[in-house]
Amino acid sequence: MTAWLRRQGYAVNHKRVARLMHTMGLEAIYPKPRTSQVPPTHRVYPYLRRDVPITHVNQVWSTDITYIRLHGGFLSLGAVMDWFRRYGLSWAVSMTMDVGFCLEAFAQALGVARPDIFNTDQGAQFTSQDFTGRLAAAGIQSSMDGRGRALDNVFIERLWRTVKYEEVYVKDYATPREAMQGLDTFFVRYKEWRHHQALDYRTPAAIYCNSSV
Repeated sequence: MTAWLRRQGYAVNHKRVARLMHTMGLEAIYPKPRTSQVPPTHRVYPYLRRDVPITHVNQVWSTDITYIRLHGGFLSLGAVMDWFRRYGLSWAVSMTMDVGFCLEAFAQALGVARPDIFNTDQGAQFTSQDFTGRLAAAGIQSSMDGRGRALDNVFIERLWRTVKYEEVYVKDYATPREAMQGLDTFFVRYKEWRHHQALDYRTPAAIYCNSSV
């Protein structure tokens, strides 16, 4: 804003512009941190991964949410991943941040297998009775990250980076329909066709399916 005003011939500095924007309630539109607080009625479960080695597939699954940029706003993207082979089991998108699309991704993953432990952060979607109750009904232990556990999500964060830099930013989706079609193609290619150096140049699907036999 400061640069634009200067190009219009106004002699302003950044501090004054920032102060005036704050006074008028103007701010950039972007996903803000800590947008999903734990409501006081939601239960937070203990972290079950501490000092527990991951030795086989379907021992621990995790999920996370990221934002997909569109021309007119954002989509929420959620995915479920197996920790042992870093295999993306399912994904779902939503125009809102309610729990529905998280349950959709979980239901898709449950159609493949069932984990012993399901690890999440403490977001409102994952602490809700709708989500934790679904885990309990399936006989799955709920585990939730606490402070200092940010590195536990490093693998799914790498997936988000790949999704955005190789698909979202390149395609520049205009509509939710375009995003869903593009993401569907990307995830099939990423899991079933793409040979990963970290997996000895095998596909994630081949590794996961062979390990789960």
